[in-house]
Amino acid sequence: MSVDSIVVNIHEAKTNLSVLIHKIENGEEVVIARSGKPVAKLIPYTQEIQKKRELGFAKGSAQISENFDEDISDLFSGGLV
Repeated sequence: MSVDSIVVNIHEAKTNLSVLIHKIENGEEVVIARSGKPVAKLIPYTQEIQKKRELGFAKGSAQISENFDEDISDLFSGGLV
């Protein structure tokens, strides 16, 4: 747990949720504990900027054999019955 963490039990978290959210908005972390053991950590939400995908980034990383569809062709022509 970091230095700025507040530890509360589940009942306290339910009772004081608005207060805890205000503290989280101000940069504090809130740890929720059950029977004295941490079970969850509430931290400020940060929206992640999704990286734009590059076309062709995996080009050349997969190989397909020349006869990959041979069995399917045989099924349509009556060869694999």
